[in-house]
Amino acid sequence: MVYEERNAWAGLIVSPIVMVVYVTLVLQQAAGGPLTDVDWFPLMLWVIGGGIVGTIVLGIVWGMIAGVKDPDGVGRSDIRDRDISRMGSRVEQAFVVIAGLGVIVLCAVGADVFWIANTMFAGFAIAAVVGGIARVTAYRRGLV
Repeated sequence: MVYEERNAWAGLIVSPIVMVVYVTLVLQQAAGGPLTDVDWFPLMLWVIGGGIVGTIVLGIVWGMIAGVKDPDGVGRSDIRDRDISRMGSRVEQAFVVIAGLGVIVLCAVGADVFWIANTMFAGFAIAAVVGGIARVTAYRRGLV
């Protein structure tokens, strides 16, 4: 498995965990009350930061393990990796645009900031997962 594919897998592993942790923390803080009363901003920042750190650590550890098994191929990438990365980025951008449109609609109807921010956050998370799936699929089945 090449470096770029390992990173795609690391993101696919960490992103759903991050979303579940965030939703759980928000629901715990709400304690049955309205979600809009939750102090969501610090939670979101910590979860985003934890997700970034988790993805980096997982990628590094996985890379070290791969380096022991195949020291020559650990950091190699080629034009195929670049093409797959670009395709995955285009898929991610499409979902970020969809989330952005949802945010614009929520702003237009005067939704609470909680819903606006969490829509964008969910959009980023979904984009990361779908982009990761697209990348891993391209590695396994090839680009068409």
